[in-house]
Amino acid sequence: MVQPYDMPLDQLREYRPALTRRDDFLAFWEECKQMLAQVPSDPQLTAMEYPTDGVRLYELSFAGFGHARIRGYYAVPDRAGQHPGMVMYHGYNWSHDGQIHDVVNWALHGYATFGMLVRGQQLSEDNSVAPHGNSAGWMTKGILSKETYYYRGVYMDAVRALDVLAEREEVDASRIGVTGGSQGGALSLVAAAFSAIPRIVVAEYPYLSHFRRSIDMALAGPYLELNEFFRRNSAPGIEDKAMDTLSYFDVMNLAPLVTCPVLVSIGLIDEITPPSTVFATYNHLQTTEKQIRVYRYFGHEPNAAFHWEKLKCLREHLTHQGQ
Repeated sequence: MVQPYDMPLDQLREYRPALTRRDDFLAFWEECKQMLAQVPSDPQLTAMEYPTDGVRLYELSFAGFGHARIRGYYAVPDRAGQHPGMVMYHGYNWSHDGQIHDVVNWALHGYATFGMLVRGQQLSEDNSVAPHGNSAGWMTKGILSKETYYYRGVYMDAVRALDVLAEREEVDASRIGVTGGSQGGALSLVAAAFSAIPRIVVAEYPYLSHFRRSIDMALAGPYLELNEFFRRNSAPGIEDKAMDTLSYFDVMNLAPLVTCPVLVSIGLIDEITPPSTVFATYNHLQTTEKQIRVYRYFGHEPNAAFHWEKLKCLREHLTHQGQ
């Protein structure tokens, strides 16, 4: 087992590095949201069979940023009335069978659940074009400009997924949450930063945070795609351009925009999302209701103790709200 390698916990709790926002940070994202709004969502629903009772299952797709067709699985409790809703985002290139069984399981808990499949990583269309080469994976696709970076579309797709769910007649739009782990944890925070729809965020070991430190600290996982890109592209200015782009997509820089309650988890032996990068984002959250659960003996992995906390948190904010 790996031992803790990052800062001591007392320092992590106080770690709040300066934001790296550029002057046009907010204007850039406002423009992106306006571009998204010009694309009709065009949701399409196709019924599916699933070997259990009490749930109706569908493939749900919509037109995302740049008209890309974004797909996912949507499960609804098979009973009358409106239900609390949840959008679930998956980890980086980590969605076996589209997490269809997880989507159904959350519906069995009473939530109308949409599991969005991230463009290019699982079934969803990725129509973004990078004007230069990139290392294996998606972390450096289009990275030399904020207008061409891969995650521009991903972030806006995450927002559109919320809009599509909120428009469903069987969903109570006043009771919708977002959740996910790693990349999914990051997208949960991103969605809440850009949309007023979420009533609760549950983000497990969120990725895409505090890029400068992640590049220096991560021992494994997709942050290292950035390191490899810089190894292979040593021309002057390449790293500076890339870091400028990443500043617009750093979840740490988006954290102050989140206004709803947030529950975060992190393991102190996480080699993929270094604990300090998660605390950097968490400590910049300005929402009045936020909590972080720390697990000494866990890394980049789900654990039963936090799942218990997650169930309680979602029930409190979505099932019991207003009751």
